[in-house]
Amino acid sequence: MFTRLRQRSSDEGGFTLIELLVVILIIGILAAIAIPSFLSQKSKATASQAKELARTAQTTAETVATDNNGLYTEVTPAKLKEYEPSIVTAVTTKEAYLSAAAAQEENKGFKVTAKGSEGATYSVERNKEGEITRACAPVKAGTGCPTGEW
Repeated sequence: MFTRLRQRSSDEGGFTLIELLVVILIIGILAAIAIPSFLSQKSKATASQAKELARTAQTTAETVATDNNGLYTEVTPAKLKEYEPSIVTAVTTKEAYLSAAAAQEENKGFKVTAKGSEGATYSVERNKEGEITRACAPVKAGTGCPTGEW
């Protein structure tokens, strides 16, 4: 009878408790390494969305000026949305939106600003000489705005 019991227990293949605990420990270590990098991806995505929105608003502002004899008097968030329906102007916490757009320097320049869902702002400014500058705030390492420019 004992020989049958020994034979049956040796025939059954399975994992010991120690082996299972080691596997769970390894999975826990891998998760601890991977989860922080996955969490930062969302903020990077919204920063990219805000930058792209600012670029789209810049292109649309140039189109508006073309229709107004080269002047940027009509550059407003509502007018930009009229020209380009994909521009989000409603304030939201889930995605980037265009927070400001206005003519500058005697209507020969403009500034458009997009705000990301993480709170950072990305702006594109064109002066009357046609020089484009891109700025962002707040300056913070590890975000879409590490230097104040993008």
